[in-house]
Amino acid sequence: MLYLWQHIKAVTGTYSGSVPLTHFLRDYCRRHPVLGSRDRKVLAAVVYSWYRCSRGLVSTSLPAEDSNLFFANQIRACLSLCNADNPYLPQLFTGVDTADSKFAFDSDLLFPADVAMSEGIGDSEWRSSMLVQPQLFIRVRKHHSKIVALLAGHNIPFVQVTSTCLSLPNGAAIDKVLPADWYVVQDASSQHTGSFFRPVAGAQWYDCCAGAGGKSLLLLDSGVPVRLTASDRRASILANLKDRFRLYGHNIPACFIADVAVSQQLATVAPDAVFDNIICDAPCSGSGTWARTPEQMYFFDKAVLQSYSQLQQTIAINVSQRLAPGGRLFYITCSVFRCENEDVVAAVCAATGLSVEHMELINGIGIKADSMFIAILK
Repeated sequence: MLYLWQHIKAVTGTYSGSVPLTHFLRDYCRRHPVLGSRDRKVLAAVVYSWYRCSRGLVSTSLPAEDSNLFFANQIRACLSLCNADNPYLPQLFTGVDTADSKFAFDSDLLFPADVAMSEGIGDSEWRSSMLVQPQLFIRVRKHHSKIVALLAGHNIPFVQVTSTCLSLPNGAAIDKVLPADWYVVQDASSQHTGSFFRPVAGAQWYDCCAGAGGKSLLLLDSGVPVRLTASDRRASILANLKDRFRLYGHNIPACFIADVAVSQQLATVAPDAVFDNIICDAPCSGSGTWARTPEQMYFFDKAVLQSYSQLQQTIAINVSQRLAPGGRLFYITCSVFRCENEDVVAAVCAATGLSVEHMELINGIGIKADSMFIAILK
């Protein structure tokens, strides 16, 4: 497998983080058809381990004079730290003497230490979690017993997290086993946000940054009949939302295209609309999900956090003007950073007069899930 080293070096040397790593690897392998299925899996395991922890490596011995040998030592250290278990990985080092250089690991080097974390998650805990690939989670919509039987019949291991949430190995081929409308692929922490909604029949709900509709589907799958409106600034993503609603047998909600960070757009497309509840799943750094996409941490520029924070404040303040008296705003991010969470909530409350009914960092690290933040403002 010595020929794989040239591809490992090519990927780590040319990938810039401008597209998701999974897309980059897919396109790279398409351009190099000599890489078979086994090769692609080994390449992915190595590259993901590299972006998870290579920045935290500290050499504890003299670097090998041969740069290729030093790089091989770094890769071996990364794979060991991440407990990579692909059965073909040991063969990657056949004929490669990696005994020269040794490394210690310092998680403080993975990300700037001066970015404050939200209450409920430790800085070292979060950094260490970057070494672990999260699990795959599904939300069971119906036929729970049949889903369990099908998974067991196909030898796909799972853990029951809640009555409707199952944890499975990442990459489990459930799409080949389970009917598509029986379940939703959704992280456990994301699923947990729905437990705060507590819908009332007939209430008006607005999902202002709806994306593909994950939170809206959580709401409707509760079985409580509500009147739902959804918006996003991207027409293509709203089309995806509608496709998902059709798949899961829900009526298509009222939808409109708007960038809710621009108050005039909201005023133009929905001039008189008011809502009892608004879901504001705001754009964010995604730091609570970086264990799934370690390249985002590797290439992240903390200077953009201020722009995220300002955008989040603007969106939340704009949409809060559409709350009916006594209404609630559900401010949600998949960030673990205080500047995107508690600090934004404080700024929004100061600007609008809303008060905090509940605020929580949903720490998913213990079950190998993402981490999310939710604040209910009333």
